[in-house]
Parts: sequence; structure tokens; C-alpha cells
Amino acid sequence: MKASIGVGGYDRSGGVELTEFVQEAERLGVDTAWSAEAWGADAATSLAFLAGRTERIRLGTGIMQISARAPSMTAMTALSLHHLSGGRFALGLGVSGPQVVEGLHGAAYARPLSRLREAVAIMRLAFAGEKLQFRGAEYRLPRPGGEGKAIRLDFPPAEIPIYLATLGPRALEYSGEAADGWLGTSFSPDYPEAHLGYLRRGAERAGRKLSDLDLETACTVAIGEDVERLIEERRPGVAFQMGAMGSARTNFYNDAFRRAGFEDDARAIQRLWIEGRREEAAKRVPDEMITAFGAIGTPDMVRARFETYRDCGMDGLNLRFDARLDHRARIAQLEQAMDLLP
Repeated sequence: MKASIGVGGYDRSGGVELTEFVQEAERLGVDTAWSAEAWGADAATSLAFLAGRTERIRLGTGIMQISARAPSMTAMTALSLHHLSGGRFALGLGVSGPQVVEGLHGAAYARPLSRLREAVAIMRLAFAGEKLQFRGAEYRLPRPGGEGKAIRLDFPPAEIPIYLATLGPRALEYSGEAADGWLGTSFSPDYPEAHLGYLRRGAERAGRKLSDLDLETACTVAIGEDVERLIEERRPGVAFQMGAMGSARTNFYNDAFRRAGFEDDARAIQRLWIEGRREEAAKRVPDEMITAFGAIGTPDMVRARFETYRDCGMDGLNLRFDARLDHRARIAQLEQAMDLLP
């Protein structure tokens, strides 16, 4: 299996620590460093910084929010990073959620899948070296009725893989149809069809096979002998995901857990969180909502979980470590995880 790591997002590591972590990951054979963005660090800046400090590791956005940039600007950023990294860049995209899109970016969240489809189409035109001329329901290039003209970006054609981070059924089907790869979250190898069934349906509709996609998913990793403590430490994080990673009406993470069979638990945790009863929400998280969605426990337990991910069809794991660890402790956990990976 391939392994990847995450950088950016809420991580406040300085340049020295970030460089050391990613360089060590490169030495250990990690395939990709995916940079996150939500309402902290953006997804592109850290990769531009790392491009000149690494040699082999692939650098990908995991993910860029499509509502934060015009599709042409996303394409320009992707082509710039492709050039700066010597062809090691992968473009990960996602639609985010209404709280961020409408609250932070001031854009309408309506029709996210339609916007994702059209944005990807525009980016593929740009990567192919075509003029950006597009007529869709969400985007029109050039803007009609003005003085704009179709422009070709000043880059040679480039093969940049597009990964989609999708969670909803229709969006998963679209990923199966059109993406080069899928970046999974809230995925459990114990309940793989909650995601893979929709990806497979979309792939088959487009005349593809599921194996045509590079399937990677986030995997929380915690290695140690005190398994009960490792589980207990992760309850607040799951409660935050169920209650805060979206609005009361729209929470794709909560929906994914419900599709995996945790309907009552996910709804109850979300309700407690929204009511401000956060400690109760964390206590309400059952062990399985932690252990089934990651690799947690003794080295033998973690090795077995990695094999379960491999056997259900995952090509790679984005290894997620406790954010409270300093970078040296994260490196130590990464070294241990790489030794356990199939």
C-alpha cells in the first residue's frame, strides 16, 4: 500500500518543522504530502515552499475548495505548482460545506455538484492547453456581454491528476465517472460499500472500472499499548466531526457515518453538540465510531487494520496522527506506521 501524510490546515508548525517532517516522510518512502485547507492555512502555499525542499515525494492539495477560487485561478495555481515541483503535483478538489462557503467566502453553496463538474471541465481545458471557452449553468467563459475573450493559460499542456474528495452519494458517483483518484474521509474498511458502492456505480456508468481510480482514504493512526486511553483521547474529535463539521442541516461527515450504520449515534452526537453539551457529545461516541474508522491500538492491531484497508480495495492511506503531538513524536509514529504497512 501507498502511504501519504497531511500538512497545512490547522497545523501551526513553522517552516523548519514542516520541512523536517516532510523530508523524513520522503526518506521513509511516503508517496504524497497532501495539504489541507479549511479556515486556517491555504492548500497551495505550503506546497510551493516544500517543492524546493524535497526531491521525490508527490505534493498534492488535499483539498482546494472550489468556491474559494475561480476555476481558471485554480488551474493557474495547479500549473504553477506542477512546474515548480518538476511534475510532482496532484490536484485535490472538494466542495467544502455551506458554513465555510457562505460564511467565509461569501459565495452561494447552491448546486455544489454542478459547480464541481463544471470547474473540473474548465481545469481540464486549461491543462490540455486549450482556450478557456466554456458555457455552463454555473460558469461562463468569457463572461457574456462584456469585453472579455477566451484566453489560453501561458503554460504548456500538462498531465495533472485530479482527485476529488467527495462524500455524498451523487458526488461519489461523479468521482467514479470522472476523477483520476478519490480522497476519502469518514471511510471504514468494515463498511466499504457506504462509499465504494457509489464510486463503482459511477465508474461503470462511464465505462470504467473502480480499479481505474486511485483510491486513498484518511486513516487515523495511534500506536500504543494502552488501547483504552488511545480510544478515549479520540472521542472529542469524532464529536466535533459529527456536530461542527457542517450545519445542522448539511453535514456530509455525519451523513457518511449514518450510511455506515451509525444512524442513531451520529444524530444523537450532533444534537448534543449543537445544544452546546460538548462533553456529553464526546461521551456519547461509541468505541466503534473510533476503532472502525482508523488504525488504533497495539502494533499487531494496527498492522491488522492496515491489511483490512488493503483487502477492501484501498490503494493508499493518508496517515493522520494526533494533532497534539510535536513534530518529532509525529515522525516517530510515522516511522512505526511505515514499518507496519502491508
